[in-house]
Amino acid sequence: MTWFIFGGLIITLEYVIARMLLILNVVGVSFAKETLKIGSLNSGPFGKRVYQKRPFGQPTILLNLIWIVFGGIWIALSPVILGTAFAITIIGMPFAQKHYRLAAVALTPFSVKIIDD
Repeated sequence: MTWFIFGGLIITLEYVIARMLLILNVVGVSFAKETLKIGSLNSGPFGKRVYQKRPFGQPTILLNLIWIVFGGIWIALSPVILGTAFAITIIGMPFAQKHYRLAAVALTPFSVKIIDD
C-alpha cells in the first residue's frame, strides 16, 4: 500500500494509458504487451526480480531501439524523477532504489524477464 502512495500509482497509471494508446493500432500491439509487463512490475515491485533474457539478439535490439526513440525515454523519466525525490531522505531510499531499477527496465523492456521471488 505504501508503494502506491510513494509513486507506484502514478507510474502504473502512466503505463495503463500508454497501453491503451498503443493497442489502437496494429504496430503497437507488441509494445502494448511490454507496457503491460512493466505496469504489472510497477504495481508491486517488491518480491519480484528482473533478469536479462538470453540471447540478446538483433530483433531485441531493434525493438528496444524503437521503444527508446518513440517513448521509452519519456516513460523512464518518471521513475528517475520520483527516485531522485525519494533519495533525498533516508526513509525514502528503498523506494528510490526501486524507482531507479524500474527506470532501467523502462528503457529496455524487450530484453528483460520478470520473475516472482
